[in-house]
Amino acid sequence: MSPYASAIIAVASVSIVSLLGIVLLAVHEPFLRKVLLSLVSFSVGALLGNVFLHLLPEIAEDGNFEQAGVLILVGILLSFAIEQFIHWHHCHLTDCEEHVHPVGPLILIGDGAHNVMDGVLIATSFLVDTHLGIATTVAVVLHEIPQEIGDFAVLIHSGFGKHRAIFLNLFSALSAFVGVFLVFLLSERVEGIETYLLPLAAGNFLYIAIADLLPELHKDAHPIRALGQLLCIVAGVVLLYGVSEVSHTLLSPEAHAHEIHEEL
Repeated sequence: MSPYASAIIAVASVSIVSLLGIVLLAVHEPFLRKVLLSLVSFSVGALLGNVFLHLLPEIAEDGNFEQAGVLILVGILLSFAIEQFIHWHHCHLTDCEEHVHPVGPLILIGDGAHNVMDGVLIATSFLVDTHLGIATTVAVVLHEIPQEIGDFAVLIHSGFGKHRAIFLNLFSALSAFVGVFLVFLLSERVEGIETYLLPLAAGNFLYIAIADLLPELHKDAHPIRALGQLLCIVAGVVLLYGVSEVSHTLLSPEAHAHEIHEEL
């Protein structure tokens, strides 16, 4: 399968899974409130696992460490700018009371911008390697579920009805396709564009995990629950490692057949 088709399928899958999380919130809100911080913890592990087990090793193969370091820093600062200037906030249902009505439209704008970035990250990963694309998609899915649930809660708090909030979240999620098509358009005009975009992706994931999600976990300092959060973070890292191993196992016969065809 071409990287273009793989990226489009991956982004569609992310949108569907995120929407399912929102629907579950609308139906089973008390249950989701109980498990949300565990899900956030799991997401932190998945993001960090993707950065340190997949993205950084892939970046290291290029050998231009100075350029990569600068671009990772740019990715972190870009993520900060998105939060500060577009007012994108991940309340994760823990402090949504502080939001007021005008934040609803701002959340939609910021969420749309973030989803475009997700599309860029997924498309870039598939351009480099199918295994990296799968790992990045899993990390994005695990991050998107708590983020979209949080945004949905803000929209409800801002006065939107449940059905309208679900529709607006879905419409915002579709903006990820803009990021996919943008990467593919640029890849035809800029040779080796993935060498620039991968470090930006790593910086973006690092910022989300460390600056955005981890502070949410500090709000529940009970020792037992903190241990549970740590275990969920480790589980997220292990999952991303497992995703890499499984994807290599499943796809290696295809790759081997391709090598044989090339030799013939």
